[in-house]
Amino acid sequence: VTVYLDMNGIENVGNVGIRGNFTDQSWRQTVPLTDEDGDGIYTTTLSQKTAIYGIEFKFVNQGSDYELKDQPNRELLFEYKPETIEYIAKFNNNTDITINRK
Repeated sequence: VTVYLDMNGIENVGNVGIRGNFTDQSWRQTVPLTDEDGDGIYTTTLSQKTAIYGIEFKFVNQGSDYELKDQPNRELLFEYKPETIEYIAKFNNNTDITINRK
C-alpha cells in the first residue's frame, strides 16, 4: 500500500505520520510520511505480508494530532490475493479518497 496524503492548506505541518492497528504496537507506533519534493503531498509505503482482512488507521500531524476527531477510523479492506494499492487522501477529510488497486 502506497499512501499519498495531501497536507496543503493545513497549518503547522510537521512530523506527519500514520497510526493504526497494523503496527507491532497497535496505535502506539507512528509510521512517518515524507514530502521529498516539497509539494505538500506526504507519502509512505506499507507492506502487509499476512492474510489480514484490512487495516484501520488515522493520519497524525505534529506526532500526536490525530485527524478526524470523534469520527470513525479510516479503513482499508484487502482482497485475499496479492495486490498493490494506492490510497490517496487529504488530511482531516474522509470523503475525498481515491483507492487504486492493481
